[in-house]
This record gives sequence, C-alpha cells and structure tokens, in this order.
Amino acid sequence: MRSGFEKNKGIRYFTKRICCHDMIYFKPSIALILFLFTTVVTAQQQLSDTTHIDSLYAITVKKQLNKLPVDNYKKRMYQNKDVTIPYRFLTPKDYDTTLKYPLVITFHNSSRIGTDNENQLEPLARIWVRDTIYTTYKCFVLAPQFSRRSSNYTDTGNGLVAKPSDEVVLLLDLIRKIQQEYPNIDRNRIYLVGYSMGASTAQNLFSMNPDQFAALVSIAGVPDLSNTDKLVTKKIWLIHGEKDDENPYPGSEMLFRRLKGNKKLVFTSFPYLNHHNIMIPFLLTDAIPKWLFKKQH
Repeated sequence: MRSGFEKNKGIRYFTKRICCHDMIYFKPSIALILFLFTTVVTAQQQLSDTTHIDSLYAITVKKQLNKLPVDNYKKRMYQNKDVTIPYRFLTPKDYDTTLKYPLVITFHNSSRIGTDNENQLEPLARIWVRDTIYTTYKCFVLAPQFSRRSSNYTDTGNGLVAKPSDEVVLLLDLIRKIQQEYPNIDRNRIYLVGYSMGASTAQNLFSMNPDQFAALVSIAGVPDLSNTDKLVTKKIWLIHGEKDDENPYPGSEMLFRRLKGNKKLVFTSFPYLNHHNIMIPFLLTDAIPKWLFKKQH
C-alpha cells in the first residue's frame, strides 16, 4: 500500500490509515487536502487518493450527519406556471445585511426525488449546518428538490452524457428571484455542488450559463460535454470512485481530458471507492467549503 505522496504517470497518490477502537478505518488525508490549497498550479491536476472506507465507519458518518438539526433550512416553494419546485434555504450565521455572502446550491441524487421538501437534505446539504462549517464558512445555501429526474443520461456510444430536465432550466429564474430578495448575495461567488444525479445536474447548470457560476464540485456525476469550450477557465473539482458501477468513472476522465489546460481544474480519483461511499471522505471535513471559498490566483 502506498504511504505518502508518490508520482506515477502524472498522478499524485496519498493514503492514510487511522485505527479507532480496535477497528481500522481509512479517512481522507489532511495532507492531500492541504496540497490542493498550497500548490502553485501551472496545469490541471489529477490526484489519486487511495483511501479505503470501512462500512461501519460509513454508516457512523451518515448517522452523524442525519442527526444534525436542519430547522435553519427554511421551507419554500417556487412556482412557475404549472411547475412547482420545493426548496430549502439557509441564511448565513449571524446574518448581516451590510455584508456580501456566497450562495451555494446543492443538488440531490435520484433517491431523493419527491415533493416533501425534506428528502433533498442529503449529506452534501447537511455539511453546511455542521457547527464548524456554519460558523466558519458563512453563506446562503439553496437546496431544491425535483419531482422527477433532474438530469437524464444518454449513451452516445462513447459513454453516457447528461442532459438537464425542464425543471433545471427554471432554476435560473429561481436564482434570479432569490438574488432580488437578497441583494447581498455575492454574484461573483455562486457555487454548485452535487452528488450522482445531482452532480450531473450541477454540471448541466454550469454548462448552461458558465458566466453566472464561480465554481463546481461534481461527485460521481455523468458528464455534460455540451459546452466544454466555455469551461476551460472555470474552477472545477471532479471527484469519482474508480469502482463506481452506476455512473461510470470513465465519464469524469473524459470530461477531464476535454478540459485540458484548465489550470483551475482538479480531478481526484479514489481507486478503492464506489458510488455509494465516495462522499464519505468529505462529510466530516471542511475540504469542500475550503476549496470553494479559497480565492483563485
């Protein structure tokens, strides 16, 4: 097993093992996280994290996130003719109307489809109400819920690609209305984050209007390749498990290649993780907020 950083075919590796209560758990390396923020970037980066996830640890992490109170996420509804989109909306801690704040938009996976305005608060939405995150990374968070698939997959013969539903197109209008209601949303810091179908949806929205969004975090998504020429200068973090047999890993590889030369692009692959545990390394750290909020030089 690799220990520390090693270079192999242009890919940097890191692995870390932590023992806890006589059981071995594998957690994301802080060194890897710091590497992302301290390296002088001269070209797009491909990182390989050889973290393993113990199944018991994965269950424990999800339970911890599910116990977090979400009352600060206010329930709202967006209506446009015959389309209704339930959404939850979080305002920054110690909200000050004289300050500018980023807006983070999180997108749920297909298992959270519905209209209850509850189920879309999956782990990627819940990390923003963890005490340390809510206090340190002050922002608005928008978590819409879709009543049907927000992104549909088509096999091109060279792999799957993602195309947005009509409801996703309407999100541009919802964002506009929220910006009108909260004029102190920083229009230069609107971030998209998603997992699985939600990652594809985030990519869809990013591709539709790249000038509106500052950064994208895509975890285990099927790629949107429709507008890659406009994304070659955008801040993007692709995360994918090589053992993913639902949304194939080669899709993220293909997108990474299409964005060749993007100095703001990071692709982190996990050789030992699959579709269901790929989020675990990021749920109890501040890696995603820190990366989003870091100013790009």
